[in-house]
Amino acid sequence: MPSVTHGSAIGRESLEYHERAPHGKLQIVPTKPCSTQRDLSLAYTPGVAEPCLAIHANPDDVYRYTAKGNLVAVVSNGTAVLGLGNIGAAAGKPVMEGKGLLFKRFADIDSIDIELATEDADKIIEAVKLMEPTFGGINLEDIKAPECFYIEERLRAEMNIPVMHDDQHGTAIISGAALLNALEIAGKDKTKARIVINGAGASALASARFYVLLGVPRQNITVCDSKGVVYAGRTAGMNRYKEEFAVETKARTLAEALVGADAFVGLSAANCVTQDMVRSMNHDPLIMAMANPDPEIPYEEARSARPDAIVATGRSDYPNQVNNVLGFPFIFRGALDVRARQINEDMKVAAARALAELARQDVPEEVLRAYGLTELSFGRDYLIPKPLDPRVLLWVSPAVAGAAMKSGVARVTVDLDEYRESLDTRLGQSREIMRVVVNKARNAPKRIVLANGEADNVVRAAHQIVEDGIAKPVLLGDPNTIREKAEHLHVALDDIEIVDPATAAGRDEYAKRLFDQRARKGMTLGGARQLLRNAGYYGAAMVNAGDADGLILSAGLDYREAMRPALRVIGRAPGVSTAAGVYLVTLKNRPIFFADATVNIEMDAERMAEIALLTADLARKFDITPRVAMLSFSNFGSARHPRSDMVREAVAIARRRDPRLVVDGEMQADVALSAELLKGDYAFSVLGKPANVLIFPSIEAGHIGYRLAQELAQADIVGPMFVGLRRPVHIVNRGDHVRDIVNLAAYAVVEAQSTAA
Repeated sequence: MPSVTHGSAIGRESLEYHERAPHGKLQIVPTKPCSTQRDLSLAYTPGVAEPCLAIHANPDDVYRYTAKGNLVAVVSNGTAVLGLGNIGAAAGKPVMEGKGLLFKRFADIDSIDIELATEDADKIIEAVKLMEPTFGGINLEDIKAPECFYIEERLRAEMNIPVMHDDQHGTAIISGAALLNALEIAGKDKTKARIVINGAGASALASARFYVLLGVPRQNITVCDSKGVVYAGRTAGMNRYKEEFAVETKARTLAEALVGADAFVGLSAANCVTQDMVRSMNHDPLIMAMANPDPEIPYEEARSARPDAIVATGRSDYPNQVNNVLGFPFIFRGALDVRARQINEDMKVAAARALAELARQDVPEEVLRAYGLTELSFGRDYLIPKPLDPRVLLWVSPAVAGAAMKSGVARVTVDLDEYRESLDTRLGQSREIMRVVVNKARNAPKRIVLANGEADNVVRAAHQIVEDGIAKPVLLGDPNTIREKAEHLHVALDDIEIVDPATAAGRDEYAKRLFDQRARKGMTLGGARQLLRNAGYYGAAMVNAGDADGLILSAGLDYREAMRPALRVIGRAPGVSTAAGVYLVTLKNRPIFFADATVNIEMDAERMAEIALLTADLARKFDITPRVAMLSFSNFGSARHPRSDMVREAVAIARRRDPRLVVDGEMQADVALSAELLKGDYAFSVLGKPANVLIFPSIEAGHIGYRLAQELAQADIVGPMFVGLRRPVHIVNRGDHVRDIVNLAAYAVVEAQSTAA
């Protein structure tokens, strides 16, 4: 776990993140309608009696009529929470909610976290067993050793649903995949390799057992704890779980054990391994130093001591991160989908081998973009897949499901090819859509002006932009006020330029430029000077003069008024007559662009067509191939009216101007977004698949649409992003959070990169 100082900038931001309404990281939402008396009679009494009776007659029907088959309990008593130790059940709840978030994000599994206020292992066992009718699987989490071994053993033996203690098996599976690939790269035989494990807790002993399953002889594994080597005949600090790995050896210390070893697996404490110890190992040693936040030996020191070493850590800022998120979501996904009775050794081995094999495949461009890389291939710095590689779901879950069926613990049989295809569509297309833009921005950061530089969220965002390497921010406002805010917020202003429009030396030159532009549009030189005391106008002048690459403005109640500085100073792009505001709305990881929602009160066919073309170009900058739906109250002529005729004409204009663009209409929103309708009654539509760009026939419709999605469906919103301007300009909404501002800045950088190219 990364170290966080209480009261630090990241600590305060984390508290704000968790406190933001709704509190916490998870919520429960209905999956069936319940808006009419008929709905209520089906969902509850009297209709609900039918599925109850069906399940009573056939208990397996619980998977057919309830959410049990996609529901996992994350159970903890808070006795071994990350790097925090025994902090108790309630204090561990944010971590368990976080685990649920990862289940949903990576494998679309619903979960409920259950924190049990007891350290009595038998009480935990009894409580979990009583919950078997409710859940399809049990993820034990952050329970200290040795109790965790006993609890899992009993539950696996006595329950008829998958139970897995992730602290044990997650690390074992991921590190096991890394071990297999490292030995192959080094040209070593796993049956002859010597492995030293430092640590004798849950993950360490589970890893030792797992390596044996992978083919490493038990006698080739040496386990060390705080008292030294676990050797045959040792009595101090021993228990029956350590006894399993008590070997005949003369080595008594970690240093002695490492002499001639082929692999070091660290699941212990920081800085317990020296460079001399590493130098004593066999050629091409594997060093997995996984203590967090500080490894057993720093990455740089290990590589310096042994340039031939293959090094992995638990950290994301170095190659070969051993991260449990590569395992548990996908293992449970596969287990749940075949209704496995347990997660057995065959399924774990299948997961590890799938991860190892995936790392040997060509890495797709979307993974490279996600990490800001230009190339990545199997080798010393790429032993296991990256956590954000979307292919992990498609490799690991089918492998686990297949092993469950083959080993006889699956209740149902699935066609693995069809299953893999179903997984590909489960999470939708977005897959951290903003990450694509952020990493593009990192490749060539630009100078971005933040006009409302005295606001708390803007100061924090500027700091985060620098930390993320996205841009070179310029804050506009009173320097003393900004510095006081930063000090109060515990935010460093390193590499952040501050400019006061009221006193800036360049204001007169910008005023002359503005006067020259608008002298025949009612502007006086004195008026221009006065306008440039306003941060919005000053920022626009900086961008217009080429002294900055993009501008982030702040909106009050009127977006059109907020846009005025950009329209008057920067103007529209060449050949463009319309500017529009676009929101990126993400629902269940499905990204959809809404336009126009902020600028054009009056709409005609020409304007609607141009907005469609501009928004399609924006979608491409997110690496999304646009499918554009022109929305109306009519479906392909079902209701003739001048308003629907306008939309139909807009489609024709857009097609003439860009024949390659997939665009259709006029159509209602449900048709545009429904795969079923587009394959059924409206199979003639050129969309083929649900639209990802929605063009609304009026500002009212666009604004209402995105607000409904935001409030009723809790959609993630980025924007408004403005299209049609000569240079990148975007607006921060009232109440936007730091991440919203950072996202807009990242997109402004990507736009600026495109303009520069």
